[in-house]
Amino acid sequence: MYTTKSVLGLTPVIRQLESIHLQRIVEIELFYPSGLLGNEKLNLLLLNDGQDAAGLNLQETLSSLYEDQKIEPVVVAAIRASEERLQEYGVAGVVDFASRGSKANSYSNFITLELMPYLEKETGMPFLGKRAFAGCSLGGLTAFDIVWKNDAFFDLAGVFSGSFWWRKKDLKDGYTDDDRIMHQVIRETEGKPPVKFWLMTGTEDETADRNRNFIIDSIDDTIDIIKELTKKGYKRQEDIFYYEMVGGKHNVATWSKALPSFLCWAFPRKTFL
Repeated sequence: MYTTKSVLGLTPVIRQLESIHLQRIVEIELFYPSGLLGNEKLNLLLLNDGQDAAGLNLQETLSSLYEDQKIEPVVVAAIRASEERLQEYGVAGVVDFASRGSKANSYSNFITLELMPYLEKETGMPFLGKRAFAGCSLGGLTAFDIVWKNDAFFDLAGVFSGSFWWRKKDLKDGYTDDDRIMHQVIRETEGKPPVKFWLMTGTEDETADRNRNFIIDSIDDTIDIIKELTKKGYKRQEDIFYYEMVGGKHNVATWSKALPSFLCWAFPRKTFL
């Protein structure tokens, strides 16, 4: 179900897309850059947990970065999660130890087969610039997984405090680090998808330290993702940017502070001398 095309502007608009794969109506909040002439190399950012867009100060941050000429034009599609978030998010095709993520494959299909073509039709322009997918917490893990497996659609993944702990076995059932699902997916993937990664954690994301190495699990799990990526041949700085925010917590307020860093990394304004 396609809705009427909107007028480009800084004011976000809500659109509803009837998904065959998810068998529900998906609400999307679209943020368009103003003043498009129609000949720009337009960028795209998909954002999971779009219901948090206001808390992330997304509109204000975009407006500020445009005003300061720090980013290129980017259409942002903030995808609002449903009550089945814990089933639709996760790693496609592999449920975790609590059987969460059972619809992650359907969500991935929604993104690639329904949302992407819908956005091009809605916007009226092809996305010839960078195409990124980002998210926070479990939404970040999901964005990473979809980008990793769909490099024909995406160039960049942005992960804020990603749930890279997502595992096949509970801690009390003989868990080892080999039970982490996304790490295993990276190891078992043939080749090296041509994508880049922006990852962040906060030093106060959590207090859990399952291996008692005095490093919280969220940092350990993210660093181990980076290690798996470097084994594949990705380079730090060139392909992988990692931001560890001192005092950062596992909440929207922290992620809103990190958002400008991600946007400037993903869609930097080109300067001409």
